[in-house]
Amino acid sequence: MKGIVFTEFLDLVEQKFGLETVQQIIDQSDLESNGVYTSVGTYKFTEMVSLLTNLSDITKIAPNDLLKVYGTHFFKALADNYGSILNTYKSPLELLASVDEHIHVEVRKLYPDAELPRFEITEQKDNKLTMIYYSSRALYAFAHGLMEKSFEHYNQDSEISYKLLEEDGTVVQFEITKK
Repeated sequence: MKGIVFTEFLDLVEQKFGLETVQQIIDQSDLESNGVYTSVGTYKFTEMVSLLTNLSDITKIAPNDLLKVYGTHFFKALADNYGSILNTYKSPLELLASVDEHIHVEVRKLYPDAELPRFEITEQKDNKLTMIYYSSRALYAFAHGLMEKSFEHYNQDSEISYKLLEEDGTVVQFEITKK
């Protein structure tokens, strides 16, 4: 997993819960990296799971709720660092429909070894998009947060619902409607 995912996660934890909580989740986690991350490094996914689990235990907030908030936070980092890509789209639905065909292609140019989720568009209309999320990491709540923030970025309202197609969250159907 790319380091930017870790550095932004710890930034979110510090902003929302304080530096002491950052240190606490690092100390409570068994981390090969010892909790030292660079945005361009690559780290084991199990480290993120450990950090997230410990944060959930400390805050009493469900992991998926934390991941959704993290998705909204991470969108800002993407907008700050890769705003030119976002500016090529006129709407959030257009952006979301192009994740696999354009966004992830650009990510792979920067991070060839990145393990990214896959999205399959099953329905696309002017005001509605249905897509299937596929990922062995089951971070669909993170994707949900990114989707919500994309609508905010374009100053548009949305209704986003999802249905687990696999109980473990590795395959999820999202229905996204522009209001």
